[in-house]
Amino acid sequence: MRPGRQLAFLWGGAALLCAAAAPLAPALAEGMSPCPFRALVGIPCLTCGSTRALLALSRFDVGAAFGWNPLAAAAGILFVAGGAIALVAALAGREVRAPRPTPVLRAGLVLAAAANWAFLVAAGR
Repeated sequence: MRPGRQLAFLWGGAALLCAAAAPLAPALAEGMSPCPFRALVGIPCLTCGSTRALLALSRFDVGAAFGWNPLAAAAGILFVAGGAIALVAALAGREVRAPRPTPVLRAGLVLAAAANWAFLVAAGR
């Protein structure tokens, strides 16, 4: 099997598994401990609210998900949607290639993470 199709099947399978496990998400999140970074420093970490955002996505509450952690919500949506598209492409015999990490892509990811953290600190999440 070509590596591009193997990637597509793995990504698509993981996305389908996440979508299928969505009803179990509230039970999996019970008993989670609070953020140790926030407990020590007093401000939210970069990933604070991610669990709540993904739980909101499991209920199809996109607005609440973006309110808890916009970056985690966008990543969750893109992961599942991209995985579904990749799986369909693999079943059609097409390859999926991972994007090459260009300096512009890296800078964009760093800026997105910084903007997300600024939002979390400003919102007091």
